[in-house]
Amino acid sequence: MTETRVDKWLWAVRVTKTRSLATTACQAGHVDVNEKPAKPATKVTEGDRVTVRHGGRERRLEVVRVIEKRVGAAIAAECLIDHSPPPPDAEHAAPAGTRDRGTGRPTKRDRRALDRLRRG
Repeated sequence: MTETRVDKWLWAVRVTKTRSLATTACQAGHVDVNEKPAKPATKVTEGDRVTVRHGGRERRLEVVRVIEKRVGAAIAAECLIDHSPPPPDAEHAAPAGTRDRGTGRPTKRDRRALDRLRRG
């Protein structure tokens, strides 16, 4: 096998949990193959660069081996090279509007500030 669909490949190498999520990501414009927007049926071959914006971060992957069937995590890791920057630190990854445990109920002033933050 020399080529396969990008949505199948993303699912097979465990970038997305389901193939339908990979298809939806392609249709939404979150997947690029060789720096061009990819439809779900776009073919990928060895050496292609796939960029996926998924889960709040951008992953830059290089296709090392083309597979269509989902395989174990160890084998899937051998099918790609991850050129992505490291994920953000845990302290910076907390979503806006969350409070530390044990700080009690928010005051009226705190709730108004949270509402303003959520509305943008």
